[in-house]
Amino acid sequence: MAPKELRINESIRVKEVRLVDHEGVQRGVVPTSEALAIAKESGLDLVEVAPQANPPACKILNYGKYKFDLEKRKREAKKNQKIVKLKEVRMQPKIEKHDLDFKTKHVKEFLEEGNKVKVTVRFRGRELAHTELGKVVLDKLLDLLDDCYVLDKRAAMEGRTMSMILSPKAKK
Repeated sequence: MAPKELRINESIRVKEVRLVDHEGVQRGVVPTSEALAIAKESGLDLVEVAPQANPPACKILNYGKYKFDLEKRKREAKKNQKIVKLKEVRMQPKIEKHDLDFKTKHVKEFLEEGNKVKVTVRFRGRELAHTELGKVVLDKLLDLLDDCYVLDKRAAMEGRTMSMILSPKAKK
């Protein structure tokens, strides 16, 4: 994270600052007025880069270019990151084989795209008395997936649903 930067102007009451000039050379501790004069002379800005230091550290640089470079680095970092979404696949404990195969195909597609998948089995009415059927369905789904997943959260009951979370295996 970039340091919090503030432009120092004549109204700030700091007697002296630790100065780094525009070439990166340490000038040492100098009076604030002298630092401002050096910055004006070179046509650049005096920027406070470490206000918590004693005395505060300041740098002479082109403030507009500095802000532009920070924004550019931030955009580059954002461009290179991968956004992982959580997809959900719902089913019931009395699901037929073909429907289970179809849902498994969707789970595989989501995992191949790099998304996490939450597989949920919903129980209605008297089905709640037989939650072990939901566990059987989730185990069958895991068998059909052929180890293309990492189990983030094991199957567990949450109210009227039993769910587990899968994430894609890391690609080599």
